[in-house]
Amino acid sequence: MILSNQKPDTIGAIASTLCLVHCIATPFVFIVQAGASTCCDVSPVGWGFVDLFLLMISFFAVNRSSQITDRNWMKYSLWLNWILLFTVIINEKIEWLPLYENAIFFPAITLILLHLYNKKHCQYNTTKSAANEG
Repeated sequence: MILSNQKPDTIGAIASTLCLVHCIATPFVFIVQAGASTCCDVSPVGWGFVDLFLLMISFFAVNRSSQITDRNWMKYSLWLNWILLFTVIINEKIEWLPLYENAIFFPAITLILLHLYNKKHCQYNTTKSAANEG
């Protein structure tokens, strides 16, 4: 997690983008799999864990970005959207609430944009960052 401490917004934007690509690609993977076999209810091995892995990376990126950003609204926005993303992903796994299929796109795209905005426009609090690492 050393890399996420150094460039959390870059890592967060990449993880959120990969999550978005994963979500967009999922229906196509199932279509290809359905055409290749008669059973289409089973996902490819490990495919369901990719989103959890990316969510974990995103957690560390949001955590670090919220520690070193100088804007409080950015901290709350990052965490709110991560919680929304977490909720949608967990809901897909356990089918707790009936949600619109593409509900995952909103928090994923918003996290990408927030990380990019934070990286470009929010100055990092280097004193607080150095104090936390030392």
